[in-house]
Amino acid sequence: MPPLMAIEFLWRVADVLSDYLGGLNEDLVKDNFIIVYELLDEMIDNGFPLTTEPSILREMIAPPNLVSKMLSVVTGNASNVSDTLPSGTGSCVPWRPTDPKYSSNEVYVDLVEEMDAIVNRDAELVKCEIYGEVQMSSQLTGFPDLTLSFANPSVLEDMRFHPCVRFRPWESHQVLSFVPPDGQFKLMSYRVKKLKNTPLYVKPQITSDSGICRVSVLVGIRSDPGKTIESITLSFQLPHCVSSADLSSNHGTITILSNMTCTWTIGRIPKDKTPCLSGTLALETGLERLHVFPTFKLGFKIMGIALSGLRIEKLDLKTLPPRLYKGFRAQTRAGEFDVRL
Repeated sequence: MPPLMAIEFLWRVADVLSDYLGGLNEDLVKDNFIIVYELLDEMIDNGFPLTTEPSILREMIAPPNLVSKMLSVVTGNASNVSDTLPSGTGSCVPWRPTDPKYSSNEVYVDLVEEMDAIVNRDAELVKCEIYGEVQMSSQLTGFPDLTLSFANPSVLEDMRFHPCVRFRPWESHQVLSFVPPDGQFKLMSYRVKKLKNTPLYVKPQITSDSGICRVSVLVGIRSDPGKTIESITLSFQLPHCVSSADLSSNHGTITILSNMTCTWTIGRIPKDKTPCLSGTLALETGLERLHVFPTFKLGFKIMGIALSGLRIEKLDLKTLPPRLYKGFRAQTRAGEFDVRL
């Protein structure tokens, strides 16, 4: 069998379970093991992937809720499987119901991007790339046929498409042609590599002598993206050789958890000053200098812009339903953004 089929199926199982259970961890699987078994029974048949589309699975197996759990306790019937097959399972597009009807037709497109970056001790950008997703929410009557085009598709690499996307129009004209699933779904994912700049800079400085370590960290805007940078946080793990910490900042709040994780919540960069964290760390008895330096992890969110530069040109429907509403949004947030010492 193709190795990528197994990997792709495992990713699909993880996505479906996260969608059903609101997350994915050992406790959630134990608490909902009946639904997990029912989902796996529908998703794979005799070793072959069968039904993996979340919207169709929801019609077959009801997601867990408080009412269904109470009914299963009272009636003793723990099954969530529907008695009837979804209407789309017998069609050529099994990811979509046969004939959904809506009084108001809506389709919305979201560009959601994460910036992964590594900055070394000399403040040089070692790596900077974007992982992005085109997420859609579709409530369209009948059997719509959509085309989505980008203004600059040449920046995209490592694309991964939903099964509804037709390959030939993309390979020939870089246009996404598809019949969408009903509801929310991920149309495609992509990467944009070798970016040259980041919206924020972090300048840490750590010196130690005579058992005392002095810390100073500056955070500021490197290149203005044109939109407000929000939810800025900086976190780092205090070395195990640190016995106590006395840290303060001129903007935002600092919290140090019991596991020695320090988080500096900045929010937005003020216009009148540069946020600065400073203070001292006391080392354990017998240590003169700090030999293990922390890695600073930056978090942020920018609404209304895709830092990769990707732009949606247009979204067309071959047959326009009455009262059609279309919308586009974009946001970029920090992924694995590390500043190393």
